[in-house]
Amino acid sequence: MFAYIEGTLVQKEATFAIVDVQGVGYHLRISLPTFSALEVGKKTKLYTHLQVREDAHTLFGFRDLAEKKLFLDLVSVSGVGANTAMIILSSMSAKEIQEAIASENLRVIQGIKGIGIKTAQRLILELKDKIKKENAELGNTSPAQTGSLAKAEALQALLALGLSKPLAEKNLETVSKKHGDSLTVEEYIKHALRT
Repeated sequence: MFAYIEGTLVQKEATFAIVDVQGVGYHLRISLPTFSALEVGKKTKLYTHLQVREDAHTLFGFRDLAEKKLFLDLVSVSGVGANTAMIILSSMSAKEIQEAIASENLRVIQGIKGIGIKTAQRLILELKDKIKKENAELGNTSPAQTGSLAKAEALQALLALGLSKPLAEKNLETVSKKHGDSLTVEEYIKHALRT
């Protein structure tokens, strides 16, 4: 229905952004790489995908067409829903995801929270040839925030991604002990999803 939304970014959190388009605020679910690329108060263009279900209409936003395409590829796999696809996009860079699938690296794919052996095998089986043909390149984004505020935002994002509060807090503590407390929101979440 919507190809993209262009307007002023009025709010961003680790899992969503609100874009004002001529007085209408659009709430979009986003990945961590998209979160890092956005600046509040700036003109923003997000490519979109509208998911319509019985109980909800959810608008997903992506920083570029390549990320949107990878999301659509992921949700085309049996057993991979929109929430799982967003966790995958938030856990690793798009390039890492593509390389893991193309090289049939089950260990890396299974390292993502919520991805079991069967889902990992299906991702590889259904997307390997497609990714090898397209060989899409997605760039990494620079970190946005550091410190305890980043850790608090990471906790909220993990809860929004479906992790229980005790598990999310435990994973973040493990990440802090291993990597220190000066990580960005994106780094905290990536490490916590792999813990």
